[in-house]
Amino acid sequence: MAPSEHTVNAYGKDEKVKSLGRVLVTGGSGFLGHHIVALLDSRGACAQLSSLDLRPDANPINGVEYHQGDITDYDSMLKLFGKIKPDAVIHTASPAALNNNKSDLMYNVNVNGTKTLLRASQETGVKAFVYTSSASIIHDTISDLVNADETYPLIMGDAQPQYYSTTKAQAEVEVLAANRAPNYPKFLTAAIRPSAMFGEGDVQLLPPGLSAYYRGQTRFQIGDNENLFDFTEITNVAHAHHLALAALLATRDREDSGLAAPLDHERVDGEAFFITNDAPVYFFDFARMCWAAAGDKTQPNEVWVLSKEFGLTVATIMEWVYWAFRLGKPNLTTAQVKYTCMTRYYSIDKAKKRLGYRPVVKLEDGIRRGVKDALYRGVVVGQPPELKGKKMQ
Repeated sequence: MAPSEHTVNAYGKDEKVKSLGRVLVTGGSGFLGHHIVALLDSRGACAQLSSLDLRPDANPINGVEYHQGDITDYDSMLKLFGKIKPDAVIHTASPAALNNNKSDLMYNVNVNGTKTLLRASQETGVKAFVYTSSASIIHDTISDLVNADETYPLIMGDAQPQYYSTTKAQAEVEVLAANRAPNYPKFLTAAIRPSAMFGEGDVQLLPPGLSAYYRGQTRFQIGDNENLFDFTEITNVAHAHHLALAALLATRDREDSGLAAPLDHERVDGEAFFITNDAPVYFFDFARMCWAAAGDKTQPNEVWVLSKEFGLTVATIMEWVYWAFRLGKPNLTTAQVKYTCMTRYYSIDKAKKRLGYRPVVKLEDGIRRGVKDALYRGVVVGQPPELKGKKMQ
């Protein structure tokens, strides 16, 4: 079978996967980047697949070319792009969103690094560029979001408490503005906005949540648990990036053949897309599904429901005590209480219509896989040591 055409079952049915050509994934050793590389490789979707990161991949994939480099260094990026000659770029590289503090690193990587990659892409003939944005860029961390869509305005600067979200929004603006830029009218871009990613290899969502189980905290609930929230299994986010890149390249091929550009309601280039599991769930229901996958047997009638106000009071006291005695970060923070009690879910109608996106991994399956993986890797604080490296049924 020709390398540009492979039959796979990754979409839930047999279909031909057209080659994306030479593809470079930035942040390819990270949580999302590694999954994108693995997915594209498993689908035989690329004539050549390359990964770029500051650090080597802990689990390299045979056949993938790995490169180490700094995306903020224009000269080295131009040299690398000249060597690889990518037809397309998927840009996932970013510092982790671990705190709210402004930092030169966050801005330099997320904004300046993105500008550098866009410039290198345009100057070396890259056809398509897909950027990993964030669903948080339209959220002020206070207001509820109910079925929010892409018409909502970006929240940046003083209106955005999360500096990470500000820099992701600024980078997205740069990416979409580069689409069909006057000097590079054939250069096409798009942005993917995933919500609360989790799955195998996760270090930010599942491990901290599971540690509550091992601390014996599953009998407590903050708030009435009537707030819907969107969590997204990582394979689905990788799948959305594949679809977006394929759509951009199809548009480019179409126009290069002299055919008309897509109509406005069909366009992918210059557009952003929210991506979720299309299954918003009550916040504590998700937590309990994760705890149950780890072995929790707590029954609903055994749960103590604490009000949001009480939770905020306790968290405030804990934060003050921990700060005063320099004890580090408390187990409960005001930010966590607010996050636990907010409603935040999105409409993915645009992604469905224009990308043909549908989740390929169900929420329940993703939880089961993700929990098994986190315990196997031993990254959950408080887990029994013997579970590390042990295969769970």
